Amino acid sequence: MRHTAFRGAAITALIALLVPIGVHADSPAPGLPASVRPEALRDVGFDQRLDESIPLDLTFRDEAGRPVTLGSLFRGRPVILNLAYYRCPMLCTLVLNGLLSSMRALPFDVGKEFDVLTVSFDPEDTPEQATQKKATYLGEYRRPGADAGWHFLTGDAASIEALARAVGFRYHYDPDRKEFAHAAGIAVLTPAGRIARYFFGVEFSPRDLKFGLMEAAEGRIGSPIDQLLLFCFHYDPSSGRYTTAVLTVVRAGGVLTLLILAAFIAWAVRRERAGRARLPVGAAPLAPETRRH
Repeated sequence: MRHTAFRGAAITALIALLVPIGVHADSPAPGLPASVRPEALRDVGFDQRLDESIPLDLTFRDEAGRPVTLGSLFRGRPVILNLAYYRCPMLCTLVLNGLLSSMRALPFDVGKEFDVLTVSFDPEDTPEQATQKKATYLGEYRRPGADAGWHFLTGDAASIEALARAVGFRYHYDPDRKEFAHAAGIAVLTPAGRIARYFFGVEFSPRDLKFGLMEAAEGRIGSPIDQLLLFCFHYDPSSGRYTTAVLTVVRAGGVLTLLILAAFIAWAVRRERAGRARLPVGAAPLAPETRRH
């Protein structure tokens, strides 16, 4: 009975996987060569430039619109660098939310043991938008002193491009949609502004982030890591479909899951048949004990 119930549940799950999958606009497209990506994503990525320095003399604007150099915001502590644009409808918010969640789980405090730079890569973003973002996330973070350690910056195109190039952040602007295609991730910098470690995706392990900050505080540089990039890529309402490249990845993942489930079901069936074959001739399977009243 247990095997029969298991097979029924497994077959139900198998059938459920055949139902069309709903894909989010920030669906992963791991390992896709640039040649088969959608045109908007061919120049998008996050290159790991470990042990390289960011240009600390670049000038941006703080939330009050005052010019500040990046170097003035490095105060002897490691820094988390998060590139996002403030009107992003999808991925940037997920990255910020994931970073916030991870930082809330850390025993370290922003503004004491480390700082955070959230820098917009949209030159059209304004200090007013930066102020709103900062108020939102500081309100969720709820730790004293964070106001002086978490900076939301805006800047001109030249400064933005120089910073993005230094950390290997490649993005693409779609003038028709007036949106950016970009990847998801953050970088951890040493107190001297050297790139110590990358974290990719929209969720960041608090344990890994903790050790990344500790190593960066000592000036230690991490090793390159495997990338599973998420791309901010827009759903096309005119066709009602996502891009071929994204669907290819989703279908490939579905097929792989189907194969694993099918192999598991086949193994369970063979095991049950083998158990029956080992029973003596004429013997009946053991029945559960009946309860005595």
